[in-house]
Amino acid sequence: MQAEWRDQLQEGAESLGISLSAPQQDLFLAYLVLLRKWNRVFNLTAVKDDRELVPRHLVDSLSVAAFVAGPRVADVGTGAGLPGVPLALLRPDWNFTLVDTNSKKTRFLNQVKLELGLDNCDVVHARVENLRPDTGFDTVISRAFSTLGEFWRLASHLLKPGGRLVAMKGRRPDAELAALPAGVSSDIIALESSPGAGERHVVVLQAGNLR
Repeated sequence: MQAEWRDQLQEGAESLGISLSAPQQDLFLAYLVLLRKWNRVFNLTAVKDDRELVPRHLVDSLSVAAFVAGPRVADVGTGAGLPGVPLALLRPDWNFTLVDTNSKKTRFLNQVKLELGLDNCDVVHARVENLRPDTGFDTVISRAFSTLGEFWRLASHLLKPGGRLVAMKGRRPDAELAALPAGVSSDIIALESSPGAGERHVVVLQAGNLR
């Protein structure tokens, strides 16, 4: 299975214009091995078909890399570490904070951090609205956290001046965009999904003008 995963990962990354070294690919595959192992007990992901793990989790996470500014990034409602872990593997020079309220998932993430040597990751078991970091984040990202309005309400206080919220959505969320508070600028981008990943849009939110 790992040979097939490697081929899927390399092909998917290249389609995004991303080059992964052999050691990086090894770490991505080691993450999937851990995810598959822990998923049997903790139900970390609804994806049960091993052939879907790379396109629906790894390549999907990497597809938003161009919209993530660093070097300080928070992934809220990270669950099994998506998209935070793949992005941290891609950018070892940045610092990532992985936030979730589910203690089983943060236990898994701490094991991932230990086994993969992810020194650029911090795992936080907390509600995002209760976080009060000493330094704001350049980007706060979420994959399946909430509506856009709730995301802004709960997480915008984590941003440094000029920082951005990045929301990964499936279908274009026009109703959510229309319900955003006044003074929040939005930019929406349709992404070309990898096979099996489904429709994907990225929404970038900032205070005031994006330009």
